[in-house]
Amino acid sequence: MSSIIARRRHPAAGYAAVVGGLVVVGVLYSTLSGGGASAAAPAQASTQIAQGKSLFESTCSSCHGLDAQGTAEAPSLVGAGAAAVDFQMSTGRMPAKELGAENDRKPTDFTPTEIYDIAAYIASLGGGPPIPAASQVSIAGADTALGEELFSTNCAQCHGFAGAGGALTYGKTAPALTASTPTQIYEAMLTGPEAMPVFGDGTITPAQKRDIIAFIIDTRNEPTPGGLSLGRTGTVTEGLLAWLGGLGFLILIAMWLTAKRRGPVQGETKKEES
Repeated sequence: MSSIIARRRHPAAGYAAVVGGLVVVGVLYSTLSGGGASAAAPAQASTQIAQGKSLFESTCSSCHGLDAQGTAEAPSLVGAGAAAVDFQMSTGRMPAKELGAENDRKPTDFTPTEIYDIAAYIASLGGGPPIPAASQVSIAGADTALGEELFSTNCAQCHGFAGAGGALTYGKTAPALTASTPTQIYEAMLTGPEAMPVFGDGTITPAQKRDIIAFIIDTRNEPTPGGLSLGRTGTVTEGLLAWLGGLGFLILIAMWLTAKRRGPVQGETKKEES
């Protein structure tokens, strides 16, 4: 009995008890949370990352480098995140046709699975926002009126009153949003491609992003009360076009009346001379 009491009083006994308790808690947590399912997920993720790395090395490394650290022609992708990769590749902007030039939207040569694999590899390098889930881009229950207000405040200066695109400085353009999917719009706000600023969750909340997306989608389906949409460039441009058209019509009428009046006057002059 005295030997047992002596062992309990040993300085290492307390540490041993703490370690044993942690082991028991860890085993119980692993059992209750389904350790088999959690073990399968990392294996699947590692396979996706390996496939993405192989695709990256064969299609992207010539510009961005074998380790995605960037080169003199293309920036580093470390910290870019999966959302940036999905946006650039799903819209066909990457791979780029011309280095250093502004990339326009075009059909992509990659399948969604291949894009997700490459995005998973870039995400494994660290940093950057992930691809938004379906629930994040769902417009069910979104406030389109608030979305219109937010779009007018933050987006219309570049993308136009109804997302038809517009010209920027230094020869750049803000693309039209008519073909963008809700996921691509959300990713663009998260990552700020080209000249677009980044609208983080601290600037525009996820709920507000959904409101903006709902407004953009709703605008595509709106009828045109005036008949011709004129590219939906906004009321100011449409009013200016109507004003110029009306002014031009009045000028033509004035010229026609002047020419018609000038004819008889010349005829009367000829009669007097004869």
